[in-house]
Amino acid sequence: MLTRRGLMVGGGALLLGGCDRLNQSAGFRELLRSSEGLTMRAQRLIMNRNALAREFSEADMSPVFRSNGTAMPDTPDYARLLAERFESYRLRVDGLVARPLSLSLGQLRSLPIRTQITRHDCVEGWSAIGKWHGPRLSRLLEAAGLSSRAKYIVFHCMDRYGSEPYYESIDLIDAFHPQTILAWAMNGALLGVPHGAPVRLRVERQLGYKQAKYIERIEAVESLASVQGGKGGTWEDRADYEWYAGI
Repeated sequence: MLTRRGLMVGGGALLLGGCDRLNQSAGFRELLRSSEGLTMRAQRLIMNRNALAREFSEADMSPVFRSNGTAMPDTPDYARLLAERFESYRLRVDGLVARPLSLSLGQLRSLPIRTQITRHDCVEGWSAIGKWHGPRLSRLLEAAGLSSRAKYIVFHCMDRYGSEPYYESIDLIDAFHPQTILAWAMNGALLGVPHGAPVRLRVERQLGYKQAKYIERIEAVESLASVQGGKGGTWEDRADYEWYAGI
């Protein structure tokens, strides 16, 4: 079966060209489209929806873990939050929920955490293994009283792509997966800015571009059509990446 991970291994020389170069190849985009449907059907229809991505030991952790995407958001609001060590940061959970939440970083860090050592696979062709710490996303959605109308979870971020805030989205199967966490620490230390401080998403059965960084709002929606470009994420809207990036 053709999978995203198979494409990354078999096509490493091509993938090392980077996201922008890949986007210029119509053939590569068509290949990703065809593999997306196969991968999604395999994960949704064949695999147990709670099947875990492989977890590793500390001995397997990468000595260097590259950052991907934005390394430093260039907005005044982020600069202010960083200067004050995120003391006034709030994570909002709203949309189709009964009890919207607004959590400080201290409140988020006080929640029970899951620690997992997993592999990050980037569409550019590199991988790294790191340890992530944070609460399960499902805990926040349950606390907020997720509506039965909700079908997708949208992550609104503090970095920008051009004039638009960066965003990503996943469906409820990935949102309630036991390895889907809101990480506030990495490799035993507080999350650094290049890796998404103060909070980033880890959805371990998806490629790296789905792992939204600098999250400030989590929105439950029924449809993605009215969210920015309507394709479910910044790279999906702007660079023709596929919404489902399962591996």
